[in-house]
Amino acid sequence: MSRATRLANAMPWRTRLFTAVYDRTGALDVEGLDLDQIRAARRRVAPLVPPVTWVTGAMPKGVRVTTSQLAARDGHCIPLRVYRPGHGTGPLPVVVFFHGGGWVLGNVRGYDALCGFLADAVEALVVSVDYRMAPEFVAPQAALDCVDALRWTRTGVAPLGGDPTRIAVSGDSAGGNLSAIVCQVVRDEGGPTISHQALLYPGVDGTQSFPSMRENAQAPILTKRQVDSFLATYTATSRLPLDHPLISPLWADDLSGLPPALVQTAQLDPLRDEGIAYAASLTAAGVAVRATTYVGVPHGFHSFPGVTLVGGQARAELVAELRAHLGVDATATSDG
Repeated sequence: MSRATRLANAMPWRTRLFTAVYDRTGALDVEGLDLDQIRAARRRVAPLVPPVTWVTGAMPKGVRVTTSQLAARDGHCIPLRVYRPGHGTGPLPVVVFFHGGGWVLGNVRGYDALCGFLADAVEALVVSVDYRMAPEFVAPQAALDCVDALRWTRTGVAPLGGDPTRIAVSGDSAGGNLSAIVCQVVRDEGGPTISHQALLYPGVDGTQSFPSMRENAQAPILTKRQVDSFLATYTATSRLPLDHPLISPLWADDLSGLPPALVQTAQLDPLRDEGIAYAASLTAAGVAVRATTYVGVPHGFHSFPGVTLVGGQARAELVAELRAHLGVDATATSDG
């Protein structure tokens, strides 16, 4: 039995069926694509209607979606997608969200289900950032855009109904990478204060130093070959080495003084061990951390909770941590 078969067999049947269909689409394959093909892939968004919502979850009733924008340090206009819950009074806490896609693919509309869920369940204003991606913009441009988005919250969220004193960052995969980098840069450069960082199966080690990159090289959803392609595209003409903290936040010299963190990882993910290592390094540096590895799921499981056994649990943990650290309800508790 091949390793890929063993990995697939470790998943519940409905997860196995979904990932088999998804992998046939080649949705995360960028190797060999030209720029027009990459841009076309970025624009693809599944409609939030059944049966798609049986997999992704639906947009909660009452959540209002609007658009906004901010000016980056070079004057570029960065689009924002903003989610406001239909309940909650007064200025709302803010979750600044960075989408995944290997710094090459993905778009803010593709995260409507997850961001809408967070807005409703956390009772927060969720601001999803349409940062610039490779190959047009290589490292560290995505990270700089996300830092600029965080700085924008000082004045930008209040007119949208957000509270600039209660800010969290979150993101999945490459978005988790960008969330971790933002926390480090903002700490070093004087704010604004970030109350919490929620990192969902983050990629934090561009050097690929950990065993799960080899153990799960042929995993469903995300393979080592795809990780290689994303990194190669993102760093193609960059002058930064792969272990630079603006690419690999795990290798920063100092992790002390960073915001409390939730780090969620997936058992069947090439990125699993680097996420676990980042959580351990944060803890060693005195940062309050809650770290959970979810069994029987591959990379990306927050985007398809309806076909896993742990999607609801992972989302409940994410919401509880954000609510606790953003001061939404005094009864929420954290293990951090």
